[in-house]
Amino acid sequence: MAQFTVNPGRVDPYKGFKFRVKWDGKYVAGVDKISALKRTTEVVDHREGGDPSTTHKSPGMTKYDAITLERGVTHDTEFETWANKVWNRDAPRGAESALAAFRKDVVIELLNEAGQVVLAYQVLRAWPSEYQALPDLDAGANAVAFERIVLQHEGWRRDTAVNAVARSALRRGRAHARRSRTRDRHDPLRRDEAPQGARGSQPRRHAALGP
Repeated sequence: MAQFTVNPGRVDPYKGFKFRVKWDGKYVAGVDKISALKRTTEVVDHREGGDPSTTHKSPGMTKYDAITLERGVTHDTEFETWANKVWNRDAPRGAESALAAFRKDVVIELLNEAGQVVLAYQVLRAWPSEYQALPDLDAGANAVAFERIVLQHEGWRRDTAVNAVARSALRRGRAHARRSRTRDRHDPLRRDEAPQGARGSQPRRHAALGP
């Protein structure tokens, strides 16, 4: 069976229900859903006049899909504050858009079952092109009210330092296990305290003392 290169002891893939998102150096509370990180490279077809009736294919421009973030409506204004930097109708004339501050780098972290960061991606020069303050409201619905923000951006890249930390932790764990096995082999007291069956031998029998 093929093994993972970073953590060979792990068999299951990571789940998609534990994650965090942050910008401006702080985590954003309450995010329930993040759309996929997806890029598409267009295909350019071309052919020469003397070629058979087929085309050559080469890569063209690459486009990155917008990213949608959703969370339940609360008193936290992080989504709205960022959206207002792109367009704020209540700002004075000429200051509706904060041109120097409306772009941000966003970090998306994927966590394992223990809550440890195992993957991280940096979304570059993002800005909100769409902001939904309230969903459709229905007096007969039994549902959470969600706000939503759609981020345009100029690409994303994986944070390779996260993998380096995982490899370092794995190496430390292996080194600790090797040291423990070495101590067990060289410490008679540890060998004597090992449970029956762990060493494949029976416990010592002491001769009965005479009267």
